[in-house]
Amino acid sequence: MRRITIISGAQTGVDRAALDAAIACGLVYGGAIPCGRLSEDGPVSKRYTALVELKTNVYAARTRRNVLDADATLILCPGPPEGGTALTQRLASSHEKPVLVIDLDCETNGSAIKLIRAWIEANDPAVLNVAGPRESRFPGLYDRARKLLEKLFREISAKTQRR
Repeated sequence: MRRITIISGAQTGVDRAALDAAIACGLVYGGAIPCGRLSEDGPVSKRYTALVELKTNVYAARTRRNVLDADATLILCPGPPEGGTALTQRLASSHEKPVLVIDLDCETNGSAIKLIRAWIEANDPAVLNVAGPRESRFPGLYDRARKLLEKLFREISAKTQRR
């Protein structure tokens, strides 16, 4: 397994949790974001220095760019993907990129991490797009996703350092 770069669109919820977990674990991070650093809680903080601001403020353009820039996409969501999360899944599938959807309501963190690690080992992405619903859709989602992703990223980092 190689070192993974984590990208996301920096929206509240899963996207932001992925960036914060990557930073906490010392992983390289990035991703495309809408013009004006648009997100539901106001402009995305400039502390996320590795993000690339697009020329458009259309969320779907950001979603498409991140799917195309990644080797694989991981989706975390409570229940089936809807809205922009479903678009992410469709784009990854239509561009023949590996995509894994983890239903946080059906999997414990331990079982989810086991599934994700096996999928990452099978697909060996250099760049992993992490996506999911925004925080306003599922209050508390950021915390759930960050906890899972930090544990996952620490395990992945430990494994890549042993090589």
